[in-house]
Amino acid sequence: MSFRPEAHRILVVDDDDGMRLAMAETLKRKRYQVDTAEDGATGLSMVTKHSYQALITDLRMPGMTGLELLAEVKKASPATEVLLVTAYGTIPTAVEAMKYGAYDFIQKPFSAKELESIVYNALVKQMPQNAYRADTAEDRYHIVTRAEKMLHLLALAKRAAASNATILIQAESGTGKELLARFICQHSERAKKPVIAINCAALPDNLLESELFGYEKGSFTGALTAKPGKFEMADGGTILLDEIGEMPLGLQAKLLRVLQEHEVDRIGGKQPINVDVRVIAMTNRDLKKQIAEGRFREDLYYRLNVIPLEIPSLRERIEDLEELVAHFTRKFGNPNAKLAPAARNILKRYDWPGNVRELENMIQRALILSGKDELEISDLFQFSEAPQISDAPQPTQAGANAADAGDAPGYQMRAGMSVAEVERMLIELTLDETENNKTHAAKMLGISLRTLRNKLNEYTAAGNPVKTPAKD
Repeated sequence: MSFRPEAHRILVVDDDDGMRLAMAETLKRKRYQVDTAEDGATGLSMVTKHSYQALITDLRMPGMTGLELLAEVKKASPATEVLLVTAYGTIPTAVEAMKYGAYDFIQKPFSAKELESIVYNALVKQMPQNAYRADTAEDRYHIVTRAEKMLHLLALAKRAAASNATILIQAESGTGKELLARFICQHSERAKKPVIAINCAALPDNLLESELFGYEKGSFTGALTAKPGKFEMADGGTILLDEIGEMPLGLQAKLLRVLQEHEVDRIGGKQPINVDVRVIAMTNRDLKKQIAEGRFREDLYYRLNVIPLEIPSLRERIEDLEELVAHFTRKFGNPNAKLAPAARNILKRYDWPGNVRELENMIQRALILSGKDELEISDLFQFSEAPQISDAPQPTQAGANAADAGDAPGYQMRAGMSVAEVERMLIELTLDETENNKTHAAKMLGISLRTLRNKLNEYTAAGNPVKTPAKD
């Protein structure tokens, strides 16, 4: 079914009469049901009496602040999405609030379109996967995260979106560089203008030049008609240059001229063509290293790197793992699917060379081939060798069963293992599961603390201690 604004009730809380009225009228024009409150205490009272799908609150208000209201609303109505309205100086506070349950924040001054977009995304998030038809493309570019590094990055990206400055996004493969670029486009004043993407590594040098800058009729064999390039097609909008580090040096010089002069020269053209294009470049390469090796122009690097954005790897935002898994299970049609405890613990320690893209492919494959709602390690890595995992212990749910060791890569039982080898394997895994707490581990293993200590001393005396020293 399609998204129906009139089925959603929203509460706007702001002590500024003008701001409160403006937000309410903007949302009413979109056919939402809207109530208003002039302070946090009144707003909280209304939340306890009515059901709201979203609440918009100013961060700074006399009496109950927006943060205090957020905390109370999440207690009274956890399903209500809370959106914070913030001024520039309170952005760090707003980012911090998102870790405690706020959906997102919107920075003053903002347009009606920005408010409509953030409210739409918050409400669509509540609906079951496949239960709605997206009337716009906006929800495709919602970035799933609660990690502090990513929240800080998104705050920077939103601020960068308000300008026309060139942006350079650098990150490992699979982290979502184009998704972030599209997110920036969505929040920019050019949102309704063309967004043209091109992969600089996917085309031969001569074809890349004609694709980017276009050509005139008769400029080379086969040029039967004139053709505009991607820069002309993106006029007024944005061009996304993926894998910019793969662009040949000759074309780099031509791109530099476009950025400096805001004009392109078609192949075979007699005069330049003016263009108004915002450039977002992306790469997984170390451009400074390429400059040192003579494979990338230093002047182009500094022209592109006006606003540098670096996306953290999945290893650096591992606290997002479970939320990303939930997102992908919904995306691929099985919102009830979840990770088995052993699988969850191993994935939190996995190195993730393919980042979020690898996780997405893993979940899709497991859902298709396993047919189960609880995904085990064998479902996730069924076509792979045992994954490389970090030795660092990870927090786990109390009561995780050490007998799951047979499913965990790096702790796999096999025929021919001695009882002593299996015993050691279970002790190591259980110490990892309990964050190296020997007392807790002994209880889980069903042995005394003295017995566990004796075993650990035996391993040490034999010159093969457990990898990480345990603690009581």
